[in-house]
Amino acid sequence: MNSLKPTLFFFASLLTTGVFAQYTDVINSNRPGVSRSAFSVGTNVVQFELGPYYISEKRTPATTYKIDGLGVDFAARYGLLLEELEVNVEGTFQNDTKTFTTGITAEDKRTNFKYLTVGAKYLIFDPYKNADDKPNLYSWKANHQFKWKTLIPAVSIYAGANYDTKNNPFVAPTVEGFSPKVMLATQHNFNGGWVFVMNLIKDRIGTDQSDFQYILTLTHAFNPKWVVFGETQGIKSDFYADNLFRFGGAYLWTKNFQLDTAATFNTKDTPSVFSVNFGMSYRLDFHKDKEIDNGTSAKDEGERRKNKSKTTDVIEEYNKKHKRKNQDFN
Repeated sequence: MNSLKPTLFFFASLLTTGVFAQYTDVINSNRPGVSRSAFSVGTNVVQFELGPYYISEKRTPATTYKIDGLGVDFAARYGLLLEELEVNVEGTFQNDTKTFTTGITAEDKRTNFKYLTVGAKYLIFDPYKNADDKPNLYSWKANHQFKWKTLIPAVSIYAGANYDTKNNPFVAPTVEGFSPKVMLATQHNFNGGWVFVMNLIKDRIGTDQSDFQYILTLTHAFNPKWVVFGETQGIKSDFYADNLFRFGGAYLWTKNFQLDTAATFNTKDTPSVFSVNFGMSYRLDFHKDKEIDNGTSAKDEGERRKNKSKTTDVIEEYNKKHKRKNQDFN
């Protein structure tokens, strides 16, 4: 789901340098929450994110029912070819029981993907790239004061495709097969370990459940290990509409492993929603920094030795000829 995000990285970076990149020394997770950061995981990084959850819903008073169930959010992310590009597979699988309490009590056991999406995200603008800001080693205040340029966000675009099976109980009855999904993601990184992420999403385009969603997430890192977040998500379509709120936190266990938890709720009763999840993120880091050819690499040294050898051979050959000429002259 959403946002220890690159927060730990940005917090640590504030203590070192203002130059940001896609790849980070610590895991860049989208959990907890449901928003997506503007940044990718970095080239040749494989990352897995998983979050089992408990869900409870209750609708009153017209058509009364309640839902209790378990589910899991999952994502697999990979940085492909470019630092700005990420491909991913994301989804939510849920198993629950819907109990109708109006008149004769009846139960409906439901199992399916709430969504399953394959897509790609690309960073089109990064205000932190090639930044020349450096930390003030003598002033904590100077490093943490507000800077106007932090109002300029990083911006990425996403395009993907949903797949919904026939008779899926979690979507509108007529929705089936593939449908497009697009997203605009922005990210502000403020001093003091604050990160603000915004997602604007158009989902299942062209179907009877063409959702529009917005997600706003504010994250704060107390230190390079602990993060808390708050989030609001708005959903609007002819099939379902809601405003959800989330609060939670995350802990960086190691640079490649993160634990998180969050609670979700809303403020209405058509239906009321409450959910708790516990998640984790783990990455396999095969990233290698690009070598900058400044003439100091092992290959360059080999070339210099080869050229030196050739030059030495020419000089020695010249000296031999010159010596023979002198001998003939004598």
